[in-house]
Amino acid sequence: MKIAILGGGITGLTAAYCLAEDGHQITILEKELVLGGLAVGFKGKNWNWYLERAYHHLFATDSDILNFAKEIDFDKIYFKSPTTSSLFTVDKKLSSYSFDTPIDLLKFPLLKLIDKLRAGFVIVFLKLSPYLPYYKRITSEDFLKKTMGINVWNRLWQQLFRGKFGRYAGIVSAVFIWARINKRTKSLGYIQGGFQTFIDYLENKLKNLEVNVLTNYQVESIEKRGDKFLVNGQIYDKVISTLPTSIMAKLTSNIFTQEYLYQFTKLKYLHAITLILKTDKPILDKTYWLNICTDKIPFMILAQHTNFADKKHYNNHHLAYVGWYVDGDNKLLKMDKEEILNLVKPHLEKIGNCKLKIENCFLFKAPFAQPIFDKDFEENKPDFITPVKNFFIANLDMTYPYDRGTNYAVKLGKEVAEMI
Repeated sequence: MKIAILGGGITGLTAAYCLAEDGHQITILEKELVLGGLAVGFKGKNWNWYLERAYHHLFATDSDILNFAKEIDFDKIYFKSPTTSSLFTVDKKLSSYSFDTPIDLLKFPLLKLIDKLRAGFVIVFLKLSPYLPYYKRITSEDFLKKTMGINVWNRLWQQLFRGKFGRYAGIVSAVFIWARINKRTKSLGYIQGGFQTFIDYLENKLKNLEVNVLTNYQVESIEKRGDKFLVNGQIYDKVISTLPTSIMAKLTSNIFTQEYLYQFTKLKYLHAITLILKTDKPILDKTYWLNICTDKIPFMILAQHTNFADKKHYNNHHLAYVGWYVDGDNKLLKMDKEEILNLVKPHLEKIGNCKLKIENCFLFKAPFAQPIFDKDFEENKPDFITPVKNFFIANLDMTYPYDRGTNYAVKLGKEVAEMI
């Protein structure tokens, strides 16, 4: 069969590989100049490794991508246990605390002992609990207040949720906090050469399987022709869309009924912004991942990438991510990198090395990067099978109840290929 895959992210590449292995004629249609989607990387001057436009790592429990890597003989994934911390305001001063062990939680100064014990018990419960339908019927805020207590919510979680979800913080279901705690591991994985190395390797595999990879290719029209489809004038037996739901809905308004497409208008998203800083000294001395849990700092995350992947691979430059999730009308989306850098710079001095020099910066923005898991998300998200025969969807909204990630991109690609 001739199959068109819309989008050349990891989901599309995985589906293409599996289907081409089964003998199908596959064409990947990607609007960007390079493949990779949200995992795409770039290289600075004299860098040996790629760096992702947005921070990426794997968990030890990410079995789908780890098994797929073995399947295609890719052996460049490694694991380590970098330091992770959270930044709080304590006695009007900024202080960071780790929560990697039960002892770390017991040392946290903003909670009473009974609160710490209660929080620890609930964390263990969520770590061991399977997915329960109850989680989607209650918000994370209400769940955490009821189980851990209001004081724990106020001190430990409230600012974290506000920083990540903004005005949607109060409607995010407990599915999110269950998945976040259930899935995470201390051991984190990275790819030698960066995630783009995995993408390039997979692209070469596809070319050896005679997959037609079209980059810098904009899909302008999709038309139905009996049980087949006309995509930009080319006929295909089946179509798989890995595009963001909102973009897919616009492209298929003449294929699907308005009633079917209407459900997707109820989905809510935030856009991602990452400012990557190249500095002469590390902003954070040892910490890789710093959650911002104080309203004194106007960003959500600071990740010192070169405390995770050795700086020698980046010409000994120190690289760090500053990150946000924002609404579509947020002023940051209209700001250039110099404007955002000027916003960030005074706060970096409060957090880490105040004597560092910022040598360069890179700014990236990604639409529809964070879906909002409210109580109705599961009912409104897309599914693999659509009302139109031979048109399939496999996009990152379908990682629910888990948050987005390359592991689930691989999982979706394999699952949609199996259905075909």
